[in-house]
Amino acid sequence: MPWLFLLLALGALFLAFSTTSVPLAAVALLLALVFIVVGVLGLLAQRVGNQSRSEAMMVDPAELRRLREQADARRAAATPPADPTPHDPR
Repeated sequence: MPWLFLLLALGALFLAFSTTSVPLAAVALLLALVFIVVGVLGLLAQRVGNQSRSEAMMVDPAELRRLREQADARRAAATPPADPTPHDPR
């Protein structure tokens, strides 16, 4: 669809440069500008839409909590337990 706007802009530019009427050329140039802006914004919207992640790949809160608990359990198992009796150097 954005390519259609860019083709319309090209047609409006052709009309603006081929006409002998100044008001028609001004309207055609204005239309060409509008079509170019809309076409470029459409292309950018498509690009952003293609780069966005799928909602299906996102982690739900319950799964995230379970993963955090697993990470905490692994971290607790990896650290050695603290010695409860302090050593007195005297």
